[in-house]
Amino acid sequence: MKKNSLYKGTLQNIILKLLAKEVKMYGYQITQHAKELTKGELEMTEGALYPILHKLESEEMIISEIQKINGRDRKYYLLTEKGKKQQAVQEDEMKSYLFNLSTIFNIS
Repeated sequence: MKKNSLYKGTLQNIILKLLAKEVKMYGYQITQHAKELTKGELEMTEGALYPILHKLESEEMIISEIQKINGRDRKYYLLTEKGKKQQAVQEDEMKSYLFNLSTIFNIS
């Protein structure tokens, strides 16, 4: 992450949300999609991304599969049913949090 440390506490939520929108994604694809959606504001580093992916995989929120692309292995990540449920819970919590911040900071 380059520009804003406020994103740091929400990276897991962001990763789960991005995976919920797609069938599967590989690590670099996740970082680039987040960067595109935020117009460059969120630059997730590999050092921030992969520990979260490994944690989510160990908690059975995501699974990974290897596919050969142009002769090279590429690791894709997919949400499990448990991950889909957790993503929905976290999204509700995030919406409540953002609503409260909006109220406190008078954001329209």
